[in-house]
Amino acid sequence: MDARMGGNIQGPSLIRVPDWVEDPLGQYYLYFADHRGTYIRMAYADDLAGPWTVHTPGTLRLEDSFFPTTCPPCSLAPGRSAALYAHIASPDVHVREDLQQIVMYIHGRGEGRQFTRLAVSTDGIGFEGREEDLGRAYFRVIKHDDYYYAMSMPGFLYRSRDGLSNFESGPRFFTDDMRHSALLIRDKQLHVFFTNRGDAPERIFLSKIELTNDWHNWTASTPVEVLRPEHDWEGANLPIEPSRGGHIDERVNQMRDPAIFKEDGRTYLLYSVAGESGIAITEIEFD
Repeated sequence: MDARMGGNIQGPSLIRVPDWVEDPLGQYYLYFADHRGTYIRMAYADDLAGPWTVHTPGTLRLEDSFFPTTCPPCSLAPGRSAALYAHIASPDVHVREDLQQIVMYIHGRGEGRQFTRLAVSTDGIGFEGREEDLGRAYFRVIKHDDYYYAMSMPGFLYRSRDGLSNFESGPRFFTDDMRHSALLIRDKQLHVFFTNRGDAPERIFLSKIELTNDWHNWTASTPVEVLRPEHDWEGANLPIEPSRGGHIDERVNQMRDPAIFKEDGRTYLLYSVAGESGIAITEIEFD
């Protein structure tokens, strides 16, 4: 934590820094955001258990992202009433060994809607934004066979040959209340970890999608609960109430923003705790 960053903490995405990055700050970079932030935060460590040190300057800045820095020109859809602010948030960060680049997908607000763009980096700190509108907000990306697949909120699936441009729309899953997701491929199934707005408490579910040849025929299994607040630092000591869409600045009994990290045959789940008040990591144990 630092004074510049503030107290809204959401959207974790974790990478192990690749060997081709010169003079890294640590072995691991953890990216995250303020729901209404003007830059993407980052912390670094040499061990997943910490200690973690915040890199105060951050990484990608709003002014380098191609998203508007003021409203207007950013705006709401006609007839819609909601908080309006220029921002970038919810990073999804990937090491692309084939390109020797680090790719960050982020969302922001344009004219009448929120959507996803990306930025690229050779060191994981300085990022160059790209202008192309890739699709709906909150992309979470994973590679399968010859495509990069992206799930957005709420449950819209896209795919691209190179993961950088020309994402085409595909099937949709889940309900209008589905919020953020995390993707994992295991046993020829796409595992989708996600939360729902309006749940009491908001918690993490898992649904599985069989990866058959025609993605238009993919179907999602009935979601099962995998994690809910159990500790005070997760918000378990706070009242159980339905969550709502958008940012939240007070501590609440909610989990949000699942993210997956894999290393050395082990799989970890990151998530935002007590609403948007911090980030936790736990190892997933499969049967």
